[in-house]
Amino acid sequence: MGKYLNPGNAGFQSILKSEYIDKTGLIDYMNSTLGTKQKLTCVSRPRRFGKSFAAQMLCAYYDKSCDSEDLFRKTKIALKPSYHMHLNQYDVLYLDITWFISTTFDIKNILKKLQKSIIKELKEVYSDAVEEDEEALPIALADINAKSGTKFIIIIDEWDALFREEKDDKALQEEYVQLLRGLFRSSLTDKMIEAAYMTGILPIKKYGNQSALSDFYEFTMVDPSPLEEYVGFTEEEVRSICQRSSLNFHEIQHWYDGYILGDGLHVYSPKSVLDAVSRKRLGSYWTQTETYESLKTYITMNFDGLKDAIIAMLGGAAYTIDTKTFQNDMTTFHSKDDVLTMLVHLGYLAYDVSSEQVFIPNQEIKEEFLRAIKNTDSPELVQVIRRSEQILEATLRMDAEYVARMLDRIHSANSSPQFYNNEQSLRAVIQMAYISRIKDYLEFQELPSGKGYADIVFLPKKGSDKPLLLVELKWDKSAAGAISQIKEKHYIQVIEDFGGDILMVGINYNSKNKTHSCIIEKYEK
Repeated sequence: MGKYLNPGNAGFQSILKSEYIDKTGLIDYMNSTLGTKQKLTCVSRPRRFGKSFAAQMLCAYYDKSCDSEDLFRKTKIALKPSYHMHLNQYDVLYLDITWFISTTFDIKNILKKLQKSIIKELKEVYSDAVEEDEEALPIALADINAKSGTKFIIIIDEWDALFREEKDDKALQEEYVQLLRGLFRSSLTDKMIEAAYMTGILPIKKYGNQSALSDFYEFTMVDPSPLEEYVGFTEEEVRSICQRSSLNFHEIQHWYDGYILGDGLHVYSPKSVLDAVSRKRLGSYWTQTETYESLKTYITMNFDGLKDAIIAMLGGAAYTIDTKTFQNDMTTFHSKDDVLTMLVHLGYLAYDVSSEQVFIPNQEIKEEFLRAIKNTDSPELVQVIRRSEQILEATLRMDAEYVARMLDRIHSANSSPQFYNNEQSLRAVIQMAYISRIKDYLEFQELPSGKGYADIVFLPKKGSDKPLLLVELKWDKSAAGAISQIKEKHYIQVIEDFGGDILMVGINYNSKNKTHSCIIEKYEK
């Protein structure tokens, strides 16, 4: 076993000892591609979505230097006809690009060093096939194949790390692309490569409308089908985890659900779910890596409509974008759509392929946006948050007049004329007004209760001493009528076991004079 050639199965062994979710169905897909024109696979997904786990699983399965029968015996792949045919039958080259960057002092010569290190290991096994002074990895693999007939499976984890770490070094990026083309886009690829599997955050770099590695089949956060169930944890898998832990599924769902992939499949971030389970506490477990720093940069870029889109999505709206113009790097942006597409790949936005809309997926990510905005130098975004905090404070002190006045301002500033007198517009205004709720509240809309549905319920997070807010909306009626409906239809029923104070908030919009009215009452138990 080596560092690059046939690294063994130790990585997958450690994964199995933790809270393991069986994703070995991916192996069956890869087996179906071996030796075919579909054998080159690139799967991109955000940090914390199990990219390295999948790569280590594939290494353990294909690597002929180890015996992984015991590791896979009880998994889904063991039931497939292809299982024994390919188990531990191949020479595997495993490249962790992030690790290699972190151990290299001379980044300019990283590709030469990478090839030299791999060729050194190849010579130890295939000493008669590789020329002593050979420095090009594609040629070394071609020579080995020519003399021994060996075909390799190449697994590259974090393939795009150079594009992220050295995002301004175009010469180094081009050199890297040329190396990959030598491996995967040459006349010898079919002879020396049985299959390839690459992971990354970004899809493969594009030059104009063309992929730099057009022979790869790509599965991304924008278009993951049919591999969407391997992107993260599915709802069924999260339910099974909750059954084995003390956490409530519906609370987990509110915090971490929201990525909708393929044909409506809901996917969760594995790390977020597992961190919540191990700590026995719900919260934001988003690691503040360079992607977090990028979030602050991207949401303040000077593109028309970008800041308005961010604010609208914080309020709960979805936003239609064109994802096809994005060049799959971290420096080439021509419009707000390119920026928002980048945020999809980073995991800060979810994308619904059927509607072609993006949105902030869940409570965890909303908190990250709120944190990022507070640390930006964008006066427009900071003002929105401050105004929302003032509205929430006024609601808690039951200053209904101030709340109504601020809703007038928000509605006037953010509603386009054709939708100004629209009931959905009123709900959007309320969402925007209470953006700051993210810190202390969980939100539920159209909550079944009593004899109807409560419009909006802001439920304080565990440990908070804030009152619960039950918001009822009216259109061309009265705020008093909204309060009466809460009482008459017993909307309190679903939350009557709540131990703290409850505030009933009635809001009405008058479409004739374009003003809001508000009444706030404390519920007397």
